[in-house]
Amino acid sequence: MGEKQSVDQSVDSVRDCQHYPTLESVQTTALAAKESLVHSYGRSFNGFGAKLSDEEVARLSDMEGVISVLPNRNLQLQTTKSWDFLGFTPSFGLGTDSTRGDVIIGMIDSGIWPEAESFNDEGFGPPPAKWKGTCQTKSNFTCNNKIIGVRYYGIEGNHNIKGNHEYPSPRDSQGHGTYTASIAAGQEVKGASYSGQGLGLMRGGAPNARIAVYKVCSYGRCSSADIVAAFDEAIADGVDIILTPIRWDCRDILEYANDPVTIGSFHASRKGILTVAPAGNDGPYRASVTNYAPWLLTGGASTIDRKFVSKLVLGDGKIFEGNAIHSFDLNGTMFPLIWGGDATNFSGNAHPESASHCSASTLDSQKVKGKIVLCEGFSSDGIEEADGVGAIMTAIDLDDTAPFSFPVTLLSEEEIAQVLAYIKSSENPEATILVSEAMKDFNAPEVAPFSGKGPSLLSPDILKPDLTAPGVDIISAWSPIGLQLSSQRSTPYSIRSGTATATAHIAGAAAFVKANHLSWSAAAIKSALMTTGNKKENLLFSFLRLIIISMYSMPWNQQSTNLKMLWIWSTQSNQGSRSWTNKDYVEFLCKQGFNTTLLRLVTGNKSVCKNTKPGRGWDLNYPSFMLAVQDGHKISGNFVRIVTNVGSPNSNYHVSIDKTDFVDVKVDPSVLTFATVGEEKSFVVSVNGPNISQVPIISCSVTWEDGVHLVRAPLVIYTSQASIIAHNLPILSP
Repeated sequence: MGEKQSVDQSVDSVRDCQHYPTLESVQTTALAAKESLVHSYGRSFNGFGAKLSDEEVARLSDMEGVISVLPNRNLQLQTTKSWDFLGFTPSFGLGTDSTRGDVIIGMIDSGIWPEAESFNDEGFGPPPAKWKGTCQTKSNFTCNNKIIGVRYYGIEGNHNIKGNHEYPSPRDSQGHGTYTASIAAGQEVKGASYSGQGLGLMRGGAPNARIAVYKVCSYGRCSSADIVAAFDEAIADGVDIILTPIRWDCRDILEYANDPVTIGSFHASRKGILTVAPAGNDGPYRASVTNYAPWLLTGGASTIDRKFVSKLVLGDGKIFEGNAIHSFDLNGTMFPLIWGGDATNFSGNAHPESASHCSASTLDSQKVKGKIVLCEGFSSDGIEEADGVGAIMTAIDLDDTAPFSFPVTLLSEEEIAQVLAYIKSSENPEATILVSEAMKDFNAPEVAPFSGKGPSLLSPDILKPDLTAPGVDIISAWSPIGLQLSSQRSTPYSIRSGTATATAHIAGAAAFVKANHLSWSAAAIKSALMTTGNKKENLLFSFLRLIIISMYSMPWNQQSTNLKMLWIWSTQSNQGSRSWTNKDYVEFLCKQGFNTTLLRLVTGNKSVCKNTKPGRGWDLNYPSFMLAVQDGHKISGNFVRIVTNVGSPNSNYHVSIDKTDFVDVKVDPSVLTFATVGEEKSFVVSVNGPNISQVPIISCSVTWEDGVHLVRAPLVIYTSQASIIAHNLPILSP
């Protein structure tokens, strides 16, 4: 894959003159070449997807002019009070009257359900003139002035699976794409709820933004070839923000050169388009973050000040506040309580261990019918089969609430042990499960344990995730044929948790910023979301508790950020309409150990690593500071940053630094004085300290303040020998 050489070349021309001849050179006939071609990427960059044998791949890889040949792989999908919690009220507009509806969010996901109330186009005029996309539909789908474009992709039958409700169209049969689109840009919907839970006004962060849909996922499978095709067309179609809630399994660590999201978002960044992607749901383990390329805005998940509880009341009067969402009222009636292991279906060759987890076909219905069952796992299949009244199960994540089709509560392992002890000590154990209710969470916001954590194994000098946003128990629109988790009921709304939920909030916020500052670059928007805060409630608005976090899920100051930035970080002027240059990212990759061959796999052009010695990535003008120190070495690093004033002239910003144990942090200069809008200033952050060994993390922040506004950036120091050596990255004694 490479750069498109001429804007005058059509996709058909690129396909006929370059892609077919290239395939013919490694196959037996011209017909075989045409039948093997799956995608021609020729709108924003040059490449193709094809069905090839291993031998054909080898021959193709050796051809002159072929930059890279990547295998097609399947990626995973990630998946309202949240905007109120952020302080973002419905009174905040999106742009001015002249820019209303100009911002387009490209959704690379599982499609969309166009009839959902969130996507009505009342009040919308025709799409903006910059829109070059299409509505690729069949008879069961109609675009409007809200959903202005749709495309769908499929390889080897992904989109017409027999026995399932999958559509060979952009229609969303899973619910995931509908859900994330509604959070990011849904219209206001009154009286939304999930089975009566969370009843209220549901809305997206940028309700006046347009939506362009690129369906690449079917039943959780997202083909890498389709993802690259979606990026190619979204860039050419004219979207402003790309939301791709897709990630690799954190155990399947990929090089940048093999990741379709990394490659596609790199090309988008070059065109000034910000891509938002999830950190993954594989926390709380170290180095579980995904989507760690520096040109991506990577989002983690945090809680809001509402949680759903399903109380368990035991016969001895003890009450547990478990997690779960259900609307089934047992009227306070006490039912017999039994442990799953005591109800083993021996006639079905089940074992007490499997029955204790309440797996399918493991429970004896004569022992379970009419009872509440305690399970030492996360499955209610066996209980429903055996006509049980309800289930007490082990929570996978205590911050993650799941919807169920009968009375359920989720408890911690310690609480499960207490309930089991009650069962074993009582002659007639009994219990009841109350209807779920919403409660105030006074600890919010906190980073969700499932949210992917750093450090990034590929770029240890870049702090990822970049920020967090609401990602726990969020109600949003859903496909009515997308069956619910642990529930077979159809519903127009769902409650979900995950970093995809968080990135949908971030994409909505990014669209809001873009609408109010149409000339701002992708880097400018990203920096604004990451760094700018506000202590004063009487300014333009105060919202977005997007908590910058460290790799160990340690939140920085939990304070609203103010998107009327006075200045932000960027490596270019944010006032003009120039496209982002990849020069800084190229230098960064070269320092990280890339040679020219590997570099071109990402850039798709003739970039070279010329006279670049392996080193640290500190000089990338990034809105955070990450210092990976080899175990046993001194703390030492210097970070150069450039900032641009995009607000008021004649402003003075003074720096402050959080106190850190035995680490000396200095900033030079300590005052930044701006005379004009658009003026750039630079500063250096120097970090020094003693030798450290096995130190998990040292963190602080560097904050600039003019008396009204503040801009905060986290600084994280950690020992990194194991993770760096494992991936053959350069280890330098700073």
